[in-house]
Amino acid sequence: MGGALPDFVRCGRAICGDLGQAERREWWLGNGLGAYAAGTIAGTLTRCYHGLLIAPIEPPLGRRLVFAKADATLHDGDREIPLCSNRWGGGAVVPEGHVHLESFHLHGRMPVWRYALGDRAIEQRIWLEPGANTVYVAYRLESVVGEQDLHLRVRLLVNGRDHHACMASGGFAPQVEPVGESLRVVCPDGRFTLRFQAVHGRLQAAWDWLENFDLPLERERGLSDRDAHLCVGQALLTLSPGRWVGIVASLHDEVATDLIAAQQRFFDRDHALLARARPQLANSPPDWIQQLTLAADSFLFARPAPGLPDGESVIAGYPWFGDWGRDTMIALPGLTLATGRFDSARRILLTFARFVDQGMLPNVFPGAGETPAYNAVDAGLWYFEAWRAYLDASDDEEALIEVFPVLADMIRWHVRGTRHRIGMDAADGLLHAGEPGVQLTWMDAKIGDWVVTPRIGKPVEINALWYNALRIMIDFAERLGQSLTLYTELSAQVREGFQRFVRPDGAGLFDVLDGPAGADMTVRPNQIFAVSLPYSPLDADAQQAVVRVCGQALLTSYGLRSLAPDHPDYRPVYLGGVWERDGGYHQGPVWAWLLGHYALAEYRVDGDALAAQARLHAIRDHLLDAGLGTVSEIFDGAPPHVPRGAPAQAWSVACVLEAWQRLVEGSG
Repeated sequence: MGGALPDFVRCGRAICGDLGQAERREWWLGNGLGAYAAGTIAGTLTRCYHGLLIAPIEPPLGRRLVFAKADATLHDGDREIPLCSNRWGGGAVVPEGHVHLESFHLHGRMPVWRYALGDRAIEQRIWLEPGANTVYVAYRLESVVGEQDLHLRVRLLVNGRDHHACMASGGFAPQVEPVGESLRVVCPDGRFTLRFQAVHGRLQAAWDWLENFDLPLERERGLSDRDAHLCVGQALLTLSPGRWVGIVASLHDEVATDLIAAQQRFFDRDHALLARARPQLANSPPDWIQQLTLAADSFLFARPAPGLPDGESVIAGYPWFGDWGRDTMIALPGLTLATGRFDSARRILLTFARFVDQGMLPNVFPGAGETPAYNAVDAGLWYFEAWRAYLDASDDEEALIEVFPVLADMIRWHVRGTRHRIGMDAADGLLHAGEPGVQLTWMDAKIGDWVVTPRIGKPVEINALWYNALRIMIDFAERLGQSLTLYTELSAQVREGFQRFVRPDGAGLFDVLDGPAGADMTVRPNQIFAVSLPYSPLDADAQQAVVRVCGQALLTSYGLRSLAPDHPDYRPVYLGGVWERDGGYHQGPVWAWLLGHYALAEYRVDGDALAAQARLHAIRDHLLDAGLGTVSEIFDGAPPHVPRGAPAQAWSVACVLEAWQRLVEGSG
């Protein structure tokens, strides 16, 4: 892990030259500030979220597409050979530069294209500067005997729209200003200035709207599927054998243009990330675990908070998610602790401590000037587990002293009751939650006023988390010399009350107790947490029953189905417009983040760490599909389990990493 960067994500001509296969596979990069770059390996735009620089113009997450595309054409005497591809409304693909692609691979996180043109080869690389809203697009002509200099013409396509939207021709009217050897694109409302520089070449200004870009993945989602971008100029680059040339685009006044040094900074960061993770991952993890370690970095970003200027948070997924309280706490152990980033874990935990209110964490973290949304019953309970994992890894007693009063107050709020009828039932110690029109658990799809899976009552995973939190507080109080009485008494009551979830037919656990229709016998994956969390309220027989039921009815290669296939509401395929997709979001799709929890639960009941670890191996194959080198949000419930949803999801990556780390420890 201290040597070469992982290089196993690789596609050859069979994939690169097949447009359907090449468009299906996407690359994603983040920069630690909330910006990202993304595209298909074919070079076409299939989402409104594809582009070379999508940056937080209104921090922390007011993201806009500012640099959409760099379309290169090779000039060789009288010949023009496109090294780019575009998909247009009506179905035309012009030009078809992808047919010249010999290979695509990720070198660490960096996407690399190799174009083969007879006895010539041109390599292209794209990367973001870590911690800066700057993107590099570089090209190198590989040396050939007697080769003369060649020329690249690269059209520069820009935009100024929200990354969730599409643009109409003429809808963006920036000032385009040549300044010395650079080109400035000044947004008309003054929100940003994009600066272009050419390395071993020159820039020419232009003004040309290109419209009718076709976005098939947006059409598949029932959304607007046409876009337009403004060509503000072109870079004329001279290709000499062995020399890097290219374009630098940045929102900053000053930017380094040494392409070799900029690449080395990017690689050095990847090496440092792998070196930091080495002690947690048993020194020599397989290549795909190294790739996931690098993928984890894209989800962490800066989020300053009052009194905490270096605050951090977690982007729940690319491209459309921001930072969510629930997702952040679930993902934190895998993204930060399994990768050795204890400083980031501490900053994230303390950042969220500033936003605890009435015993709850925000579900949707606020943007600039926005009010936090406290509509998650589980976000605060996952916060306890995140603190447990952090303190077990770091032994940071100073942080525990700081946060303990916050955690103690959160317990008191849950006992006496807080928003949305969340509170403890004094009769059995269990938490109840829910009211009409509000979605509170992770199964949170809502369309208009329709909450698809309301789960009002006492959800099983909420009470597994509640018991886990109380046991954690016993440990914390003991470490600090505080009274254990409240937490000891409550945990004993909750453990006894939790036995009500055990189904008398031996088929695992009820999903919800004391709901409007009584006990819910629907077979869902929520019961797995009663076994996978560090503290389980179940005895060994009940734990085995849970794992057996989930394994037989819900387990797939990539995770657990959200609903058993024999249920009348089961949806085998996740497709359609907003109504169809949201209506089926938790009615059958496979959720990758649950795979790690299943593996940990299986290990708990049979003690075979290597067998449980083997459950995770299918993710390696998935890293070669969809979001390359990362893990999708969901998959179809029916085979072959096509990846759907966000192509890069924080808790999908994190829960595999966390489970791998814990199972490595379990295997000795």
